[in-house]
Amino acid sequence: MIDSGLPSFDDAPQHGPRPLPLFLDMLRSETAASPERRAKALAGLRAYQAADRGAARPFPAAVQRAGRAALRDYGGAGRPVVFVPSLINPPFILDLADDRSLLRWLAGEGVRPMLVDWGAPSPGERDLDIAGHVEALLLPLLRALPEPPVLVGYCLGGTMALAAAAALPVAGLALLAAPWHFAGFGAAARAEVAGLWAAAEPACRALGLVPMEVLQSGFWRLDPARTIAKYEAFADLDPASPRAASFVTLEDWANAGAPLTYAAGAELFAFFADDAPGRGDWTVAGRRVDPAALPCPAVDFVSTSDRIVPAASAARLADTRTLGAGHVGMIVGGRARSELWEPLARWLTALPAPR
Repeated sequence: MIDSGLPSFDDAPQHGPRPLPLFLDMLRSETAASPERRAKALAGLRAYQAADRGAARPFPAAVQRAGRAALRDYGGAGRPVVFVPSLINPPFILDLADDRSLLRWLAGEGVRPMLVDWGAPSPGERDLDIAGHVEALLLPLLRALPEPPVLVGYCLGGTMALAAAAALPVAGLALLAAPWHFAGFGAAARAEVAGLWAAAEPACRALGLVPMEVLQSGFWRLDPARTIAKYEAFADLDPASPRAASFVTLEDWANAGAPLTYAAGAELFAFFADDAPGRGDWTVAGRRVDPAALPCPAVDFVSTSDRIVPAASAARLADTRTLGAGHVGMIVGGRARSELWEPLARWLTALPAPR
């Protein structure tokens, strides 16, 4: 059953885009020349909000804690393989549904996956930046394990897992769509991000938090036409169909998520501005993090079609493997098992046995 001590899995997702007024502004802009498309997208939005979600999905209980963060054990066999999700959006993208759970599938393939659940921050943690999350939450969870784990980091969680692997002995590191060279996002995207932060920063500073709404609006700017088109398409689906259920599950994940601490948000936006990790100028646990100097086996799975984390932003490890599924598709899409799950399982099970 769900461990009620952590809010991140227990919080019911908001059944609609966050924030809705900005979504509606984007809808008006994208469909200005087509009232029919606007009506179709609104019908899709209403259908999504009204969809039957059934009972809450159970998740494993926590086996370790460090402050508000916890480690959830998915069973399986062998040494621990700790999955580090992004601070953005909930961690359950790695365990989305019975037929789309990378973690539960790996547990049946001779792997013992564990998932970091970051929990929800409070305004009192306003000064805890991304490096601080590694130092105060992630490293204590890893040190509590009986042996050095393998780390698997997804998205910003991969950036953080890389830092942890440089600070603590681990048995291996796998990155999944993880940004490192933030200059690789390109000048236009970085300018958009800078404008977003300039507008949002004063309110975030006052709150001590960066609400998910700020980050969500940034994601929409990457591909607003596609955001509207998916709601248009949903309007035509049978609400009882598996495809509709999959859409609702994934959208609930995309529209949920705890805020970031102010310092974590500020550091993330600073990465886009100054590319500290890519320039070799990011310090975690008292040392600069250098992907080229990792003391453990490491692999980087990079998508050539990723709209969220472009391939040009990857860490450029010696063992870098490209795939075609997108940022979310590589985890839960129709090709996820063949493109990522199986290659990742082979890499994990081929690592040298513990001494």
